[in-house]
Amino acid sequence: MTTTVTILGSGTCVPSLKRSSAAILIASGQARILVDVGDGTLHRLVAAGETVFAVTHLLLTHFHPDHSGALPAFLFANKYPAIQRQVPLQLVGGPGLKRFFNALTGAWGHWLQLPEELFSLVELYGATEDRIETADFTLCACPVAHNPESLAYRITGADGVSLAYSGDTDICDALVDLARGADLFFCEASLPDEQKIPGHLTPSLAGHLATRAEVGHLVLTHLYPSCDEVNIIAQCRRTWNGPLTVARDLMRIEAAPGGGMVIREAMVP
Repeated sequence: MTTTVTILGSGTCVPSLKRSSAAILIASGQARILVDVGDGTLHRLVAAGETVFAVTHLLLTHFHPDHSGALPAFLFANKYPAIQRQVPLQLVGGPGLKRFFNALTGAWGHWLQLPEELFSLVELYGATEDRIETADFTLCACPVAHNPESLAYRITGADGVSLAYSGDTDICDALVDLARGADLFFCEASLPDEQKIPGHLTPSLAGHLATRAEVGHLVLTHLYPSCDEVNIIAQCRRTWNGPLTVARDLMRIEAAPGGGMVIREAMVP
């Protein structure tokens, strides 16, 4: 058994044919865990050979549109009468998730509502002990330095493979603790080092966190267009000497117990 991660969106709020907004899909056992659902996610999901109906858990790192903007479309897609959702969907997020979801359903009404037996909502409260356990994976969450509701997630599959996903954040000790020893660390590196802004990381800062956390493999993601104009690998190498990948949409990473990784590139349509 291997845990598989498909990068559906490696970009930001800036529209791009190359990089959709933030989203990754994790396959662990029978679970299909979608982390963030930014603009373009549904099309990338189809391009990856998956469907909205197979997703069992949807985790939001925070409520900015480039991480949550496709949520209404995702829920509405479940209304397609020719295909019926068979597996329950659980929506997970930080403080304010219920209020956020109620605002969406207040605007869109029943078109976003799924049958009670097929939908549940879990609002985490940003405590370091936040934890969800299933037969296929264990999830831990911690608050990070971005928005009041912002969370980073660590997911450990039934096969023992662990991955951490930073969401948007600035330098954050809690994120280092959460990611410590993870086989894979998906870390935002929004802008080149010389363009650092509050609430976001750069390649060398992502490398610094990965080094402190002693992760197995660092994947830089959430990249603004300016990151494609400079050598962000060289910037990251100032602080990180381990295995390093720059995320691309539809890249698939197969992670086996013991640290083996297979990275498969795919052409963006």
